[in-house]
Amino acid sequence: MQNPFLTPTVLAPWSELTSDRVLAAVQEGVKLGERALAEIADLPPESRGVESVLMAFERATEPLDFAWGLINHLDSVDNSPALRDAIREALPLVSGFYARVRLNAKLWEALRWVAESPEGRALTGVHRRFLEETLADFRESGAELPDEGKRRLEALEGELAQITQTFSENVLDAMNQVELLIDDPARLDGLPESARAAALALARAKGLGTPERPVWRFTLHMPSYLPVMKFASDEALRRELWEAMAAVGAVAPHDNSPLVGQILRLRHEKATLLGAQHFPDHILSRRMARRGEVALAFINRLHGRVREAFLADVAELTAFKAEQLGQPGVGLEPWDVTYYSERLRQARYELDEEALRPYFPLDGVLKGLFALVERLFGLRVTPRETCCPRAGGPRVPGAIETWHPEVRYFELHDQGGRLLGAFYTDWHPRESKQGGAWMGTLYTAEAAPPGRRGPHVGLIAGNLTAPPDGGPALLTHREVETVAHELGHLLHHLTSDVEVRSFSGANVAWDFVELPSQIMENWCWQRESLDLIARHHETGEPLPQELFDRLVAAHNFQAGINFMAQLAHGKLDLELHLRGRDWAPEELDARLRELLDGWRVPTQTDAGFIVRRFTHLFAHPTGYAAAYYSYKWAEVLDADAFTRFRDEGVLSPVVGREYLERVLSRGNSAPPEELFRDFMGRDPDPDALLRRCGLSA
Repeated sequence: MQNPFLTPTVLAPWSELTSDRVLAAVQEGVKLGERALAEIADLPPESRGVESVLMAFERATEPLDFAWGLINHLDSVDNSPALRDAIREALPLVSGFYARVRLNAKLWEALRWVAESPEGRALTGVHRRFLEETLADFRESGAELPDEGKRRLEALEGELAQITQTFSENVLDAMNQVELLIDDPARLDGLPESARAAALALARAKGLGTPERPVWRFTLHMPSYLPVMKFASDEALRRELWEAMAAVGAVAPHDNSPLVGQILRLRHEKATLLGAQHFPDHILSRRMARRGEVALAFINRLHGRVREAFLADVAELTAFKAEQLGQPGVGLEPWDVTYYSERLRQARYELDEEALRPYFPLDGVLKGLFALVERLFGLRVTPRETCCPRAGGPRVPGAIETWHPEVRYFELHDQGGRLLGAFYTDWHPRESKQGGAWMGTLYTAEAAPPGRRGPHVGLIAGNLTAPPDGGPALLTHREVETVAHELGHLLHHLTSDVEVRSFSGANVAWDFVELPSQIMENWCWQRESLDLIARHHETGEPLPQELFDRLVAAHNFQAGINFMAQLAHGKLDLELHLRGRDWAPEELDARLRELLDGWRVPTQTDAGFIVRRFTHLFAHPTGYAAAYYSYKWAEVLDADAFTRFRDEGVLSPVVGREYLERVLSRGNSAPPEELFRDFMGRDPDPDALLRRCGLSA
């Protein structure tokens, strides 16, 4: 029987994708890829052409690409000891294979031959871009290195794959081992009822407590952790949970401290081996920033623009705490910042986050966002029935298999009824699932002329507030933004209509990829769109105008602190990678404290650094490494692009259609600067984001 991991298909057979089949799938996928690449490399000159070399290369690794994508997906949503073991055994095979592809001298020679042929020189449009980008991929991956350099590069890729996998596992394990059990209800003072109910449900799920003597269980997953940090009056409770989070990735046996330095050293060696000064210059050469120093200058410029607002926010927050406690001169603690920030926000705007929750039931939010997508882009989302044999559930004729009983499945059709794609949703935390929120691609349709390709498949996942027993999952407004954000990434994938498969969807420059996601968050702040998204879960009533006015008034509350927090992450990332050295664990904090002086809220107890649990940077051989600045870079683009909707109609189907046709559906078919200009008619306005945040003065 064909290994189910190796058959690219729209509907994955989740119950058959078991850990014991992982290694065999990878081994067979590598063999198939090697065979296909050898056939291309061995073609005599008279048989070489665009189709037989360039497009055949595009298809050569498809089975392994598909299998490895599924394996990594399951690692993120259904992690288990057996799957971990299988991935660790398969990793050297996969990383070694992919490293060798672009080091194949005969394959490189065949591609250059096609590029210099009359047929190659005659290519235009997306196929010309694909040829040029493929040649650039090979050069940047070491195709022109001597044999010794190629061998070293292959070894570096293998080491990075293994170490970053360990980093990721350490974070997940450290998060999962923390649970804080409370049996004194007095310690829950200040916590909203939704947080108390969730903590009670978490305890019951572990068999803890009784109706007579309840126990409340808290974890480091955001829906459990964040309410404590925002609302708990008990400072000791906030401190205990904060200290547990600060220890993630920093304490044996899950200490990532030495791994950070090793990853930085390996990345730096890889970059210099390939002729770059450091890793940022290597990784950014074909992104919008081009060079590491340009990205750092971008971050530093924004720091200068928001520094005054940041310091004013810090002073105000510090004074507010002192006033609340009646202790003049008292400073902030790391476990105070979120708490007193929320209290100050409530005092200033009388905005209770919990008063918003009833208007944001998850199912209603999704229904509203799907209605928004239909209004703006003419795309219709319809649900399908699901079943989960993987978890022991029955097979249901006509139902779509999922990997977990909570997962749902939807289809996306255009105005003419054509199936553009399908997607799964997986929204709530569990111990076998990684933290955060993300969009994933599960299947990309075969390349075809525009308007004729088959459906793409993806997923959107998160760790949102789970439903209490018998009730709906009621979200915070920030969680609603998260759903909208990931839906934007998903639309980028599902609507992609590009003739080259690997240029599809989100396979774009990393500092452009967040534009389609972040622009969707804007509709979470507009009256017209919120009337679609925000409906009371019991009455169906829209968000009252008074609550809406308070929400909007508080939009830029402490914008200086919030803006600076993300800049600090980008600064940390770039400084680590620009310096590119093997940072000894014992010097890491001291050096970061020096580099980020003036970028963090000053606290009496040093707040430490996210670096040891910063999975964006260190849980993947590349990931967001040297590119965390991309969030702010793309925020500039999305703030500017949304002005067309603001000025021409928040729900304008005309502007929506233009955005769909000129940005969303075009993937990497043209440089990102060109796509932006095609939609906006000009280059980006660098101050658009500052104006939106109220920081442009």
